[in-house]
Amino acid sequence: MTKPNTEWWQRGPVDGVPAVLQPVAHILLQVGETADELVENLTEPEWNARPAGVASSAFHVRHITGVIDRLFTYARGEMLSPEQFTALRSEGNPMVAGDVPAIMSALHSRIEAAVNELRKTDVATLGDFREVGRARLPSTVIGCLVHGAEHAMRHIGQLSVTTRIVRAGIT
Repeated sequence: MTKPNTEWWQRGPVDGVPAVLQPVAHILLQVGETADELVENLTEPEWNARPAGVASSAFHVRHITGVIDRLFTYARGEMLSPEQFTALRSEGNPMVAGDVPAIMSALHSRIEAAVNELRKTDVATLGDFREVGRARLPSTVIGCLVHGAEHAMRHIGQLSVTTRIVRAGIT
């Protein structure tokens, strides 16, 4: 059930996602929709602007994609690949206008893949131990999934402020 002008959590359950993981799915889907709204018609200079030294809009969108990818990797009990480390190191690189479709497509593909992973998640494993990062910090499957969504939404908030500032021409 999709209702216009409502947030994802107000649109009912996401098909096939276990009830306990519905909030994660809702957050991820909201992240994708909100990102589209926030970056619509940004110019190349606006994408790369870093007012007062804050992260650029390009960084936030790339980072959101990467955070979801990395935390869902940990939730599966895997460690990061060399490709994921390369992507992590490139999140802050400036972009050109021609990169926008690929950046946004990567975001939406990763969100779609994450929601599909939620559909396949055995809820009996949510409390299972998971190691996170090179330091192998302790977490759980649900901890990784929730933090992936929460961290992505945190960057939507930062993206919102950055896009408003750059559109206002404040440096």
